[in-house]
Amino acid sequence: MKNLLKALLVFSIGGWLSTIFAQQSTNLGLPGLSVNFGQGVDLVDTIELTVLFTVLTLAPAVLILCTCFTRIIVVLSFMRQAIGTQSMPPNQLLIGFAMFLSVFVMQPTGEDIYNNAIKPYMDKKISTTLALDRIEGSLRGFMNKQVRKADIGLFYDVTGRQAPQSINDVPIHFLIPAFIISELKTAFQIGFLLYIPFLILDMVVASVLMAMGMMMLPPVVISLPFKLLLFVLVDGWQLVTGSLLRSFN
Repeated sequence: MKNLLKALLVFSIGGWLSTIFAQQSTNLGLPGLSVNFGQGVDLVDTIELTVLFTVLTLAPAVLILCTCFTRIIVVLSFMRQAIGTQSMPPNQLLIGFAMFLSVFVMQPTGEDIYNNAIKPYMDKKISTTLALDRIEGSLRGFMNKQVRKADIGLFYDVTGRQAPQSINDVPIHFLIPAFIISELKTAFQIGFLLYIPFLILDMVVASVLMAMGMMMLPPVVISLPFKLLLFVLVDGWQLVTGSLLRSFN
């Protein structure tokens, strides 16, 4: 059961990446699923089928948390809040933009998974176990570059286990939550830097209004046009996008 759950989790990620980054058109058929509810169905088959459907519902969350999507969407949300526009750009636009940026960042990983795992497996050149190991290895290669050692050490301190000498020996159920913590920390650091210029502008506007005796006028109403003007003049979206992409190098 544990091996089945691991295989479904890894294949959900590998299948998504390989479908996006396949560079040549191939007639690949989806694997068939035969469900028999008649005689001969035992309890093990029913449990495995239940686990399969459960993991499929969790696949989107796995794809989000094991890729660069977390950092990108958090930074973009901070950017919108720093400007002061409550729902502009809308959530659908931010999520779509974050998805395409994630595709751009994860392209080398996706190509590696497709060329070394998915395509040989579809051509029946390697076994399922070897394909799973290669998919996991490609994903670990990306996460190993972004995760912090302190975040990995947290889980070893909690469990009381001795940390390995190499990051490649860290179990996947330790690496993924440590990677998520590292991504959130980096995203909040970038968000803090984004807030500083707009916070200074808010303070200047509030000081000017107070000096003019306009106590009842909300400073946010006055500062919003200046924030938008500043953001446009410095080409803010290009700067934010460039900083996000360079943060993964």
